[in-house]
Parts: sequence; C-alpha cells; structure tokens
Amino acid sequence: MAKRVRVRLRVNGVEREGEAEPRRLLADFLREDLGLTGTHLACEHGVCGACTVLLDGASVRSCLLFAVQAQGAEVETVEGLAGPEGALSPLQEAFRESYGLQCGFCTPGILMSAVELLRENPNPSEEEVRLRLAGHLCRCTGYQPIIESILAAARKMAGS
Repeated sequence: MAKRVRVRLRVNGVEREGEAEPRRLLADFLREDLGLTGTHLACEHGVCGACTVLLDGASVRSCLLFAVQAQGAEVETVEGLAGPEGALSPLQEAFRESYGLQCGFCTPGILMSAVELLRENPNPSEEEVRLRLAGHLCRCTGYQPIIESILAAARKMAGS
C-alpha cells in the first residue's frame, strides 16, 4: 500500500482534512473521503465536465487532479451553492424554474462552471454561456434549457 499523506483544504468555506495516497484523485477524495457526493464522475478523462469544481475560484476537472495538488486551496463544490437551511441559490432556482436539468448527472459540473462565469461576467450573452459550456456533455436536455437557466439566473441576480 502506498504511503498516505495528510490533505488539508477549505471546502465550501469549511476547513477539511483527510489522508490520501498521493495518487488519489481530487474527485474521489471529495466523494469518498469527505462525503461530498455532488461531484460526479463519468468519463474520468476530463472530457465530460461532470466532475467540475472550483479550485481557488477557477473551474477544474477534479478527475484530472490529485487531492494533494489541492493542499491548502479553496475548493467549491455544488454542495456549497445552497444557502442556510438548504435554500437554493438563484442559479439553482433558475435551473429548477427553467427546466435546466433532466437526469441531473451533468448538472453539478455545469452549475460550477456557471458560477465561475457569472462571477466573471454577471451579464453574459447567450454566446458567452455557450462557450463556457462547450466542455460539458449533457445527454438529456439539448442544452437550450441549460443556457436559458443561466441567462435567467443572471437576470435574477441583477434584480431584473
């Protein structure tokens, strides 16, 4: 068995730690060691986007990073989007209201990329949303409801 190392990081604003083999993927560490199962694994090659999380504010594929690479970093997962008492964020509400999800498997990764986009540009165009989502695969919605959901969230967050 490979030597395990202590991994400390801040996840959704909370200091977390665990032990992991140096080759343990961040996605597996989040899901299996920290119990944050909202981050989904599908292709495990960084192609589908289901495992997208924010690492120090930037979207990354957690299936392509080792947990030890996140040492001391701020990680945001889909579990961190909801407010106190589980209240949905404006982005999550928009997805619910605009039918931006079907089976929901790809949704956590898409939501995290959308969070990054809306932080960078609170009023994105449809083209900008499409470009940001180009690295995400969804087999259910045909993407239009997802795009509409992100644009609706932007309007909602701007107070329009």
